[in-house]
Amino acid sequence: MAVAKHTYIVNQNILDMEYAVRGPIPQRAAELNKEGRTTIPCNIGNPQALGQKPITFYRQVAGLIENPAEITRERRLKQLIDRSEQDDEQLKNLVLYSDYVLDRAETYLRLSGTGLGAYTASNGPLFIREAIARFINERDGFKSDGPLAANPDHIFVTNGASESAKYIIELLIANPHDGIMIPIPQYPLYSATIKKAGGTQVNYFLNEEQGWILNRADLEESLELAKKAGTRVKAIVVINPGNPTGAILPKETISEIIEFAQDHQLMIIADEVYQENVYGAEFFSFARVLQDRPVPLFSLHSISKGFYGECGHRGGYLEIRNIPFSDGSNIPFHEIILKQASVSLCSNTVGQLLVWLMTSPPEPGSEPYELYTTEKTLVLNDLYEKATMIRQAFEQMDSVRCFGRTGAMYLFPRLDKLPAKSTDFDYCMNLLESTGLTTVNGSGFGQKPGTSHLRIAFLPPKAMLETMLPEWIEFHNRYVNK
Repeated sequence: MAVAKHTYIVNQNILDMEYAVRGPIPQRAAELNKEGRTTIPCNIGNPQALGQKPITFYRQVAGLIENPAEITRERRLKQLIDRSEQDDEQLKNLVLYSDYVLDRAETYLRLSGTGLGAYTASNGPLFIREAIARFINERDGFKSDGPLAANPDHIFVTNGASESAKYIIELLIANPHDGIMIPIPQYPLYSATIKKAGGTQVNYFLNEEQGWILNRADLEESLELAKKAGTRVKAIVVINPGNPTGAILPKETISEIIEFAQDHQLMIIADEVYQENVYGAEFFSFARVLQDRPVPLFSLHSISKGFYGECGHRGGYLEIRNIPFSDGSNIPFHEIILKQASVSLCSNTVGQLLVWLMTSPPEPGSEPYELYTTEKTLVLNDLYEKATMIRQAFEQMDSVRCFGRTGAMYLFPRLDKLPAKSTDFDYCMNLLESTGLTTVNGSGFGQKPGTSHLRIAFLPPKAMLETMLPEWIEFHNRYVNK
């Protein structure tokens, strides 16, 4: 009996979306895994998938909040030790948590009132948004009672930074002529979301040879071309530190972008999820440089990167400054975004908890502070050392150049030599088949015409890199010279 085949007209924008970091190359890697091959997933910034350990403080507090009975057990055990007339080492060895960790878990349970199993306010619990506001104020040197202080009512706790970006872009794209400026190369979340919303992607190119910087002239040229094509540009996306390039923007460049946005009445979407990944450089947030200039600013941050690497827990936040209003209805954007968030009821509560911990870490002198600081330093130093190992390997690869300083979690080397009719996609697919190393072709992020690149996340353990890099060097020199 023949089975009927049902076909339906679907949203063409969704069919046309591309997301290279989960595209054909990692899909092929999954197939190789099923066949018993070992692959190394460097296609995505997913630190714990490659062995990075969770921060002890975060997991201890989260575990206690998930199972509050453990708090009671620890408190009773500590009482027994205090009442004991002799120094009982066996009892002391049973203690798992410091008083500070127990206090922090109890504080969260008290403030939330419901633990982790209940819905929260759609924009996130107020006490978490207040913690985020304090974090922003301390990071940027704003007085808590001053005119530049972050406003908890203008902060949203979200399922990672990606959800924040989608809220804004989907709100701004009202018709196909609405455009968003994005850097090239860019993280494909932005191109995919613009495509899904049915808008126009407006590219502005970063200067690779000068370390992936941008300047006002390039922005003006991009905007003018878009206007001539009939595009109404509404916002500019800036990723700092950069993904996939790792570029770290200096204060002067950020100020130049703000002036450009102000002159052309554009909103700024500042993706700042890698703000901890600057490896000795100084991070300047857009809010810090903006000061009191009246430019609408949407700032994104996440628990997925930095030294925390809690990608799977999907926690992030969105902060809005100089809130714009919708044309016609005159409704402020934060009220509309709240409506968007309400459709999903709330972001996941474990992610909310980890955002709270990220923005309110252990204080100096507290019991967990030393371990917390040690773990943070080890993770960030290790990332930088692994990036350095890979960059040194590029020097042994024929016609490979990597511009700019190290930032974020990625390197984006240029492949100046490829066989005739071969693309960077072909290169990355062959690299996977030959060595198991999963990277992403530069064309998946956008690149200047006539150039070829790849992006690699510098996350594998050093021992793995010591084995992998010679194989990559050997593959590369053979492939480009065949």
